[in-house]
Amino acid sequence: MSTALLQRLGLAHPIIQAPMAGTSTVTMAAAASNAGALGSLALGASSVTQAREALAQLHALTDKPFNVNFFCHQPAVLDGARDAAWIAHLQGHLDEFGGSIKLPLKEIYRSFVVDTEMQQLVLELPPAVVSFHFGLPQAGVIQALKNAGVFLMATATSLEEARLIEAAGVDAIVAQGIEAGGHRGIFDEHKDEEIGTFALVRLLSTHCRLPVIAAGGIMDGAGIAAALQLGAQAVQLGTAFLLTRESGANAAYRNLLKSSRAHHTRVTAAISGRRARGIVNRFMEEIDISTANRLPAYPAAYDAAKQLHALASARDVHEFGAHWAGQGAALIRDGYTVGELVHLLVQEWRAQA
Repeated sequence: MSTALLQRLGLAHPIIQAPMAGTSTVTMAAAASNAGALGSLALGASSVTQAREALAQLHALTDKPFNVNFFCHQPAVLDGARDAAWIAHLQGHLDEFGGSIKLPLKEIYRSFVVDTEMQQLVLELPPAVVSFHFGLPQAGVIQALKNAGVFLMATATSLEEARLIEAAGVDAIVAQGIEAGGHRGIFDEHKDEEIGTFALVRLLSTHCRLPVIAAGGIMDGAGIAAALQLGAQAVQLGTAFLLTRESGANAAYRNLLKSSRAHHTRVTAAISGRRARGIVNRFMEEIDISTANRLPAYPAAYDAAKQLHALASARDVHEFGAHWAGQGAALIRDGYTVGELVHLLVQEWRAQA
């Protein structure tokens, strides 16, 4: 199969390893790219210093194209009273683990929209591909990256968002269905149409001129073949790579993915302040956000959640972490390197043809 997208990026296979903050690693991205797919590294949670180091390491490990991903959320409006009310809401769980959450909560991830130092770093060391999640940066940033020869992708969860991406001059659309693990790429955190991957791929491939990349619930070659048949030019897989040897997932996360609990995922805003899908745990089941508007802004809510998770983990309780995973998590394969998994996915996909 050869498409305009594959030709433009010089890829051997229509597969993108998804950027996953916290679990996609430099070695994962390099291995995916070296295997003929497009490796991705999430830099949305990184400082400029960390990002510079990661880019240097990635360039040392591969001469193939790779993607770096940034968060383009609206910067948090911190509210001390609201944050304190949220901590009070968590107090029973804090008492359980004998700790407290430090106030004020912090905006632990700086949006690429306002991070001019990160923007300059990417222009100084431009990767082949840059992708955006939660929205788009300013027009001037998009144009500067295009002038530097960077191929741009952005996540859309609806036709409305896809049209904004197209109008902005971005090169390809990542069609993220509701099945996908991790954070929903919704532009407006209060508006989620919850469209499934295959319906979204058909909508976007029919109504948009840009190449469409299917993301969400795709775990094997049959899923790849189906997405391509429906009009996608490539697929993006994240959960499928979480048990690879290069994954940054810790032991507790890996054990959950290998257990029957991987059959049960849910979308919640309670952990980070934005809607995201993960394996159901005590955080999702016990910390209710439906009765109040006290949830701190993203990513300040994530600061609170990470502090609670650290307290619980210190007591060997791993029920309060962000174990992001898609609806297809129970189809995950264990024991592979990234390169071996890419090879297997390609074999399975070609067997469907």
